[in-house]
Amino acid sequence: MTEEFDVISPETIREGRATDAYFDRTMEALEHAGKNPNVVAEVTASQFGTGEWHLLAGLKDAAALLEGRAIDVDAIPEGRLFDGGPVMRIEGPYKEFCRLETALLGFLSHPTGVATRALETRSAAPDSTVLSFGSRHVHPSLGAMIERSALLGGLDGFSNVAAEDATGRKAGGTMPHALVICFGRGNQEDAWRAFDEGVPAETPRIALTDTYSDEVDEAVRAAETIEELDGVRIDTTGSRRGDFRHILREVRWSLDAYGHEDVDVFASGGLGPEQLRDLRDVADGFGVGGYVSNADPLDFALDIVEVEGELAAKRGKLTGKKAVYRTADGGHHIGLADREAPENAESLMEPLIRDGEVVRAFDLDVAIDRAAADAEAVGFTSENGEDE
Repeated sequence: MTEEFDVISPETIREGRATDAYFDRTMEALEHAGKNPNVVAEVTASQFGTGEWHLLAGLKDAAALLEGRAIDVDAIPEGRLFDGGPVMRIEGPYKEFCRLETALLGFLSHPTGVATRALETRSAAPDSTVLSFGSRHVHPSLGAMIERSALLGGLDGFSNVAAEDATGRKAGGTMPHALVICFGRGNQEDAWRAFDEGVPAETPRIALTDTYSDEVDEAVRAAETIEELDGVRIDTTGSRRGDFRHILREVRWSLDAYGHEDVDVFASGGLGPEQLRDLRDVADGFGVGGYVSNADPLDFALDIVEVEGELAAKRGKLTGKKAVYRTADGGHHIGLADREAPENAESLMEPLIRDGEVVRAFDLDVAIDRAAADAEAVGFTSENGEDE
């Protein structure tokens, strides 16, 4: 029997072994030549502003990776939006972090993609409850990252129990179709009743009502079965869904008609910002899965821009140490660090590590509030970048 999963351990990552092989060759060559220059390196996705905003995430893990190295690091805070320029700057002997580049970019690239998708989803239904249901679509070792990034982007909760430790939040969820199927066709009431009587009192009473019968029929039956029903969830597969908006309106109408006005209606199953914009006036909340969890990682790169105090950069990259600012009109300004800042602009680069010591605290609640405020400041919408 195979005893281990195909997962790289945290110890291996910290040791620098989760690296591309050419960084091993680089270390061997530098050691042979007796060279270890002091460099300035920057992590960027785009050199100039693109108009497509991204929400920085993953900085806590990145800091843990770089901690203890004889380097100084500055970075924009988690929960800040950017559309170009550096998000992190590393200064120190190159060999201190050479082998860490692969893991560092991964720690930033994937969470940033997920958090940005979560923010798009949040923006599409700002007044609705929106939960992250998507960790089942990714490798289980990434579950905590997915859920933390989803919260950072503004989602209200998540389903992965193992992510509780990383987020300090309780996972949420009620019932799958499998529970109803276990009781058999025609016995949906037995399933809903067992759920109501068996789960902890603090668990919301939300019944899944589209397993065997018409969604309207099951919704009304569930409301009449569970006295203190909080809501019903409609998760009809796309192949059978038809006009989902019409189905939700009919469910709401029928619940009201039978005196169940206090029962909320939740929707899930293949939803993204477009669907949330269309349904937010006929549903009280949503579960969003693959649109958030399956986000493409942002294509960050790490590039040396100074060597021993001299300007240096490869072709296609901007040389020299840079600063980034949030301007008074919500813009993202990129400039050389030794030049004057724009008038009334806020510098976004802040100390992260000094001589190997992490000097910044990571508070998820603060980062969530920061993301929401920054999204308003820059005019972020669920159609991120589409109009540019």
